[in-house]
Amino acid sequence: MKTALLHYWLTNMRGGENVFAEFCKLFPEADIYTHAWNPEKVKEPFNSHKITETFIGRLPKAKQHCQKYLPLMPAALKQLDLNGYDLILSSESGPIKGIRKPADAVHICYCHSPMRYLWDMFDDYYKATGIAGKAAMKLFKYPLRKYDLRSADSVDKFIANSSFIADRIKRIYGRDSIVVHPPVDTDYFVPEEGDSRKDYYLFTGQLISYKRPDLALQACLKMKKKLIIAGDGPLLETLQKQADGNPDILFTGRVGRPALRKLYAEARALIFPGIEDFGIVPLEAHSLATPVIALGIGGALETVVNRKTGIFFEEPTLESLCNAIEEFESLHLNPADITSQAQHFHRDIFVEKMRKILIDFL
Repeated sequence: MKTALLHYWLTNMRGGENVFAEFCKLFPEADIYTHAWNPEKVKEPFNSHKITETFIGRLPKAKQHCQKYLPLMPAALKQLDLNGYDLILSSESGPIKGIRKPADAVHICYCHSPMRYLWDMFDDYYKATGIAGKAAMKLFKYPLRKYDLRSADSVDKFIANSSFIADRIKRIYGRDSIVVHPPVDTDYFVPEEGDSRKDYYLFTGQLISYKRPDLALQACLKMKKKLIIAGDGPLLETLQKQADGNPDILFTGRVGRPALRKLYAEARALIFPGIEDFGIVPLEAHSLATPVIALGIGGALETVVNRKTGIFFEEPTLESLCNAIEEFESLHLNPADITSQAQHFHRDIFVEKMRKILIDFL
């Protein structure tokens, strides 16, 4: 089958791009369509495919801040010509699924989430942006929502990355979906010689409001616990001011995979305080037998087993997280149970499920 692979934008390597990389391996002859591609940050296996950008990719700084051109993306998609393709496989959490589908083509959409900044988390993004951003969000909120609902009509079958997202797809688009959890590189995140537990907690990820790094910081400051924050983003300066030079709080910035693996392996536990669509980070930690203290909402409910591979706190409040940390320190968890949980999300399982769905549906 002649196949087109679609991804909203290829400007950084994060969870969505890791899933899309597996699609590229499944379809090595497929063509890629995206709004913008940054070849300096996103290379293999993508650059072995023919990559077509929309006109968004030619706009100023689109390869760094593609999402700022969101209102132009519906018009950009209209210019894509997908005639001649038999299968269209889209990877969606931004506007890419709203292509003009050829009459004889089948469109399968792997949905990481309906656009959070248009739907469930609009208020969070609105509060975090500047004056110009707020004006744009108010102006384009309802036209883009209307477009997003209409664009779902081009999809023949939705695949959701978690049951949490399947519920969101049903609520917003009125469509059923099949759940296929994203792959986790459990073969890479294994202990190395010399790794040993140290007395610190770890937060890793983008330092943005909905991931709640502030909550992890406040809890560790209050309880006088050591915390390493591995990540960067717009909240970095604010968090550093809150830490006020406390020697128990260490900011490493964004780290590479080898350094991240070591941080996971030596941490007492990972703190995962945000509401995530799925969340690869807890499973990377689990691969190294590292427990997770997670907010018991969203994708974490599908990756962390309460009081077996970690512990949940019920509300996104300082008191709730502090209580969970205190309870965690009294638990005796079996490292074998933790690593076993991660293996349920191995890459081979993802590939097998995707192949079966494609064969059955096509």
